[in-house]
Amino acid sequence: MASMQYDVKAATLLNSGFLVKFRTRVKGISVKGTASAGAVELFDTVTAPVAAKYARSANTITVTENGHGLRAGQTIGISFDAAGGVAATPGNYVIATADTNTFTLTDINSGTVAADTDCIYATKWIVTFRFADGDVYTNYWLVPGEGILAENGVYAVMTNLNATSIFYG
Repeated sequence: MASMQYDVKAATLLNSGFLVKFRTRVKGISVKGTASAGAVELFDTVTAPVAAKYARSANTITVTENGHGLRAGQTIGISFDAAGGVAATPGNYVIATADTNTFTLTDINSGTVAADTDCIYATKWIVTFRFADGDVYTNYWLVPGEGILAENGVYAVMTNLNATSIFYG
């Protein structure tokens, strides 16, 4: 029988920012919504995620961000907004091709997303949760097992939320 972990801690934000800036395991996530549709996106990173634009054709995602500094073969974590009810699949991807202002990824799913749709990327994507209009309740997700390992820290990108908390240790 596994023993209970007693040193779990909590961190809370009222807007986007770092929850912790060190290696840890995320054990649970709590979010309080608002009257508007919202989202929380967690990234494992030492810097704030970068906002960019993207399009998807079949399973090729093209991300546009002037002077991004990324290279083919590099792995990034990325999350995507929807356009017309369709979005690319959030996750951790190896960059297939890169030039000064664009890079491409191969989505595990296929579809079409219009150009100039918003996305954000950082070192590593952890999870994205989206909420419907009027979800003003506190939502909680317990992460099974030992939790999700964040090697660098945990940054939360919050949209239309009152608060986000993680439980870690």
